[in-house]
Amino acid sequence: MMMIMADQRHGEGEMEHSKKPFFFSSFNPFLFVLIFLPSLVLVSLICKLDLEIPWTTGLDKVFSSFAPHLLDPAALDLKGHSFSSPIEGSQKTVPENKERKRKDATRGISRVERYSKLKKIEVKLGRARANIREAGRVRNLTSVHDDPDYVPKGPIYRNPNAFHRSYLEMERLLKIYIYKEGEPPMFHEGPCKSIYSTEGRFIHEMEKGNSYTTNDPDQALLYFLPFSVVNLVQYLYEPNSHDVNAIGVAVQDYINVISNKHSFWNRSLGADHFMLSCHDWGPRTTSYVPYLFNNSIRVLCNANVSEGFHPSKDASFPEIHLRTGEIDGLLGGLSPSRRPILAFFAGRLHGHIRHLLLQKWKEKDDDVVVYDELPSGVSYESMLKKSRFCLCPSGYEVASPRVVEAIYAECVPVLISESYVPPFSDVLNWNSFGVQIEVKDIGNIKEILKGISQSQYLRMQRRVKQVQRHFVINGTPKRYDAFHMILHSIWLRRLNVHIQD
Repeated sequence: MMMIMADQRHGEGEMEHSKKPFFFSSFNPFLFVLIFLPSLVLVSLICKLDLEIPWTTGLDKVFSSFAPHLLDPAALDLKGHSFSSPIEGSQKTVPENKERKRKDATRGISRVERYSKLKKIEVKLGRARANIREAGRVRNLTSVHDDPDYVPKGPIYRNPNAFHRSYLEMERLLKIYIYKEGEPPMFHEGPCKSIYSTEGRFIHEMEKGNSYTTNDPDQALLYFLPFSVVNLVQYLYEPNSHDVNAIGVAVQDYINVISNKHSFWNRSLGADHFMLSCHDWGPRTTSYVPYLFNNSIRVLCNANVSEGFHPSKDASFPEIHLRTGEIDGLLGGLSPSRRPILAFFAGRLHGHIRHLLLQKWKEKDDDVVVYDELPSGVSYESMLKKSRFCLCPSGYEVASPRVVEAIYAECVPVLISESYVPPFSDVLNWNSFGVQIEVKDIGNIKEILKGISQSQYLRMQRRVKQVQRHFVINGTPKRYDAFHMILHSIWLRRLNVHIQD
């Protein structure tokens, strides 16, 4: 059961200053130069990292206004947006610079090789961007690149050619280094069943190794921070305390360890690092490390822009409820002609959106079938499979496993949420296979859905079946499945930064 977390209270007292420090009592030019000028220099270096990412943003107005169109060919130019370490430069004194140069000389060519490897990586990424731009300008619906397995096509994609080329470039170039620090179960492990299964399954696949992982951190394009927020909550949270401090401090300590032991975090201030969490507290946990919150790629089920989710750098991934951990037998449903229910929802009263939905529709209509608790003997899965539209309202948080449940059951998902970025929406055109209803229109659900023509519904239902492959979890991951789509979302965001020595 998802936990409710009360807002953490901070100290509200005001500090009294009976005596002002000397340098506040009157302006002192010498102290201004000595104290404030270096601080301003440091702030200016850090503020360079508050990027205005040059992707055009915005889905079609009907569906959502938050997800970035990352594969817009015109967006892949990265003009002036780069990360360089603020550690070196004008703040070093002359003796410090001499000492640093002496140490660098003793390290020999290894330092030069390490930095030249980074430059070579960035050159390869630049070529990948150019290739994606070129492919994206081809406006037919069939990719111009051969692929023996699958060629993305059709309106379920924003730009199938750009997506296909980007995916092929990812397969060719992507290398991820997983930090070895940290002990299980809070690190390197995660739950592979329950509502948080997507988090654990991804960590598991990364930890067992695959073609995208590398043991050489100098070869990596990305660095994975393998902590599980779900397991941190399980082992560090004191029930009913509503105190997340211990969890946040554990993440903070972990970042301190890897930043002191390795050079890669400091080199980019976390911009080429990523974490992943399907727990409600994932976003808040990252706030304990400002660079993790503001710079790093945060892959979150709880993709809520009103709580600091930045679609240009953060990635939304699906919440998949594996009740028993089994992944077989989850797909399929009745044909459209055998689906008598217009819309269906069953779920507990979590959050104000569900309160409004249940208040308006609970057991009041034969077409819009809404329950907080299913009647005895009625199967939840069977209801999904014989409904035309499946209602997916947010609960306490914006994400809902009902979105993927609807797709698995070949039922057109109807998202009812605020500030939510749907999974993979930089690639997938959710308007082609889903419906979004604003919270203020909950009372008009029946009218809105009945306004969708039979021919349009059939097209949407067919597209739901087509898009299933991108949400499926496989025991051994297959190309274009959920695992690879998560990787591709991360890959796209790595393309959006340029790391400099």
